[in-house]
Amino acid sequence: MKIGFGCDHAAIDLKDELIQYMLEKGYECVDYGTNYDEDGEIIKCDYPAKGEEVGRAVVSKEVDYGVLICGTGIGISVSANKVPGVIAAVCSEPYSARLTKQHNNANIIAFGARVVGVELAKMILDEFFGAEFEGGRHQRRVDMIREIEKR
Repeated sequence: MKIGFGCDHAAIDLKDELIQYMLEKGYECVDYGTNYDEDGEIIKCDYPAKGEEVGRAVVSKEVDYGVLICGTGIGISVSANKVPGVIAAVCSEPYSARLTKQHNNANIIAFGARVVGVELAKMILDEFFGAEFEGGRHQRRVDMIREIEKR
């Protein structure tokens, strides 16, 4: 499974730690930035650009899923959700992360570097990537979301 990671300048260190964590678990990871430059300075960016970039990578199947991180996770997920085909959810704890995959078939998980620490972020990723979409009664609702998107 290939996971695309994107963040703004508030979340570089958390993104880097999570990429390493997921690589150790056997996932393939693509880093869409932002990062540090060769002098160790933060390359500033606006979270909407990263939300869109990772959202488009998910929809085009360049990656299977996305992980987005900004200060709160809100702005970057709202931006990703503007890309048709994306279902991005902000989750600050593991239970919601599992349910957003099981019930909403989310293809992007988001959270805030100023909201969750490294260990909690790892638990959120474990729950999200350990869950499967349940389909059934949930499929009808996901289809309704897709219909809204088309209108």
